[in-house]
Amino acid sequence: MKLPSLTIGNFTASFPLLQGGMSIRVSTSALAAPVAACGGIGIIGGSGIPTEELKADIKKAKSMTDGVVGVNIMYAMKNFYDLVMCSIDSGVDMIITGAGFSRDIFKIGKEHNVPIVMIVSSPALAKLAERLGASAVIVEATEAGGHLGTDKPLREIFPAIRDVVKNIPLIAAGGITNGYEMAEMMDKYGADGVQVASRFVLSEECDVADEFKQAYLNAGKDDIVLTSSPVGMPGRAVNTPFVSSKNEGEDHSTKKCVHRCLKKCDHHYCISDRLMASRDGNIEEGLVFAGANTYKMKDILPVAEIFKQFREQAESVFKEGKGFLPTI
Repeated sequence: MKLPSLTIGNFTASFPLLQGGMSIRVSTSALAAPVAACGGIGIIGGSGIPTEELKADIKKAKSMTDGVVGVNIMYAMKNFYDLVMCSIDSGVDMIITGAGFSRDIFKIGKEHNVPIVMIVSSPALAKLAERLGASAVIVEATEAGGHLGTDKPLREIFPAIRDVVKNIPLIAAGGITNGYEMAEMMDKYGADGVQVASRFVLSEECDVADEFKQAYLNAGKDDIVLTSSPVGMPGRAVNTPFVSSKNEGEDHSTKKCVHRCLKKCDHHYCISDRLMASRDGNIEEGLVFAGANTYKMKDILPVAEIFKQFREQAESVFKEGKGFLPTI
């Protein structure tokens, strides 16, 4: 059974999948544009980079595809509104935001006719986002990589949020690695689409260093751990030597902040430096955010092949309310 399309604001993706916007140059135009070209929604990670760089990357992505291109910007960023406005000026199709909650972003989106998609982990915030004018809501659970707003699994928190979000798309995120799980969330739990991030790190087009991808491929189930973040939220990451030593209590605090990127930062380490280190291949000293189910993925594929597999798997079991067949 063919999966339905996903419409957010005035934009329609023929395949109801958003590629998660992983920041500090993990999700760039090199990844977002091919995703959009395959019928999904390609998302550039807009946090932690200069506004001019973000502006250029959005324009590059838009020049590469006629598909839907969004940008993910954490509310925790000190220059959040500058990043939002430069994204709008660059012609981005939609803005996805989380790691905090902005009321003003909905007014900006309405003024510029740009859909705002809010990432939440609770019914209260989901209901508030819809009331304030969100064009869609992403429910992100504890299985997700990166910053986490809850310690509860996706299949536990999603139904309660589905009960309160009635008039806009509701998208499931956290730990989804294949089309069978996609179909389950849509058919059994009523999601209008899914967001997938970690699977796209292991794509040929994702332009992180090969060492970053190998950290994913080498990770076992117990190698994906929780750690703290200067943002003030827990994060899920590969247990690199840096993460291991920090979790054991070693002091990695910074005395002088170079980047000044966060509104509130406890400075127990510099997240920008650690994320950039891993992105460039320094896994020993880097922070490698990863979803809880990263260990299930054992190959690097072209984006088009990832979409092909998701489509074939999901459509083989999606029954449009007639019952979900168990995951193979």
